[in-house]
Amino acid sequence: MLKGKLKLPEKALKAIPDQIGSLLKGFDDDKEGEKEGPNPAFELGEELETFQPNGFGSDRENDIEIIADEELELKTRSKTDKEIGSTSVSKHVLKVDEKRSDLEYELSQTEINLEKLQRIASAGIPDGGSLRATAWKLLLGYLPASRDLWEKVLAENRLKYAELKEELLLSPSEFSRKKEETRGSGKNVDAHTAGPLRRHDVSTEDHPLSLGEASAWNRFFEYTEIAEQIDRDLQRTHPEMKFFSGESSLSKKNREAMRNILLLFAKLNPTTHYVQGMNEVLAPIYYVFSVDTDEQNAANAEADSFGCFVRLLSDSVDHFCQQLDNSSVGIHSTLSRLKEMLKVNDEELWQHLEFTSKVNPQFYAFRWITLLLTQEFEFNNVLRIWDSLLSNPFGVQDMLLRICCAMLLCAKGRLLSGDFAANLNLLQHYPEVSVEHLLQVARDLDSDTDPSSFCLSP
Repeated sequence: MLKGKLKLPEKALKAIPDQIGSLLKGFDDDKEGEKEGPNPAFELGEELETFQPNGFGSDRENDIEIIADEELELKTRSKTDKEIGSTSVSKHVLKVDEKRSDLEYELSQTEINLEKLQRIASAGIPDGGSLRATAWKLLLGYLPASRDLWEKVLAENRLKYAELKEELLLSPSEFSRKKEETRGSGKNVDAHTAGPLRRHDVSTEDHPLSLGEASAWNRFFEYTEIAEQIDRDLQRTHPEMKFFSGESSLSKKNREAMRNILLLFAKLNPTTHYVQGMNEVLAPIYYVFSVDTDEQNAANAEADSFGCFVRLLSDSVDHFCQQLDNSSVGIHSTLSRLKEMLKVNDEELWQHLEFTSKVNPQFYAFRWITLLLTQEFEFNNVLRIWDSLLSNPFGVQDMLLRICCAMLLCAKGRLLSGDFAANLNLLQHYPEVSVEHLLQVARDLDSDTDPSSFCLSP
């Protein structure tokens, strides 16, 4: 007779075929079942004989062997996991080192092969050093392909920026002082003799109440409101990063430099002026150039950032101009291109967003496109995404729309099961995703899609 319950290790139960396993469960019923006698489905003695002597009986030695096997398997699995993790890290390090080596070699050439640079950069530029800063300047056309011209071009661009700052960003008092110094440089020594101070004539252009176009005071007051908006936006730029936020001397210096760039851009582009959000587009450029390990380049990060910022926005500045919203180069036209790209690559998802949940791209993709995805991902991932944006041979806008479409495809499962509110919330607060996977999806979009049809520039 069997007294008590028959207990087998869990490992043993899993190893038993389904039919036998179901029979064993009869021995593990509650005590009330034991009192009623054996399970009517089978004879107790027969089933016990089935597991003796070499089956999974209650033999203690078998239990010990099974437990030992389990421990060995756990140790082996743990060791294997560690080996896999170590191998994965090693492969990643080797891959980064290989990228760094390829990029350093290409940037050391007398004549840079821009097509090859684009291929290397599209796979991601390693952090640190001067690689990303130099590559971005080349990809944006700020530096020429010939290394021999770099020093000359940089000197000219930096001097030009300094002259623009002096001409357009000086306060009225500084502007007047400069004019006085220029005017006084040709005076004879009699102008410096002792005696009562002479009252200088104040021209109409120099009067604080002058409304003339040539008046420094008029220009100053005209952009006061824009300057205040820029200051407010810069205070909110990446508040999680001490580089931009806080009251340290470094963050103040960085905000001042970015303020100069944005205000100068506004004065040079009176049609567009400054639009809220341009600070977010400038931030990655200024950061990358400021952390350049080349001290001279880092010291001129403001001037270089201005030149590259202007070049970057030249392809998308129309998105910031409200008067062009409904034109062929406006934001609405670009959003239509995104919808068409989604329809070509996944009509099911397109129909769901367009007709079922009715989530208009303007509610979420407007920010994606105008701010070049700077608000959708963590800052280090933004830099990685921009490596691909700037290195795309068909232009920034082509790759930007591909990534936006890939973002929708990567969230397809949740979007198809969501209604308007759920989908809108998802797309306005895009979830974490593998950036490398996202970029691969973007690159693999239907090859029948004509890349030129998604470019803003003719």
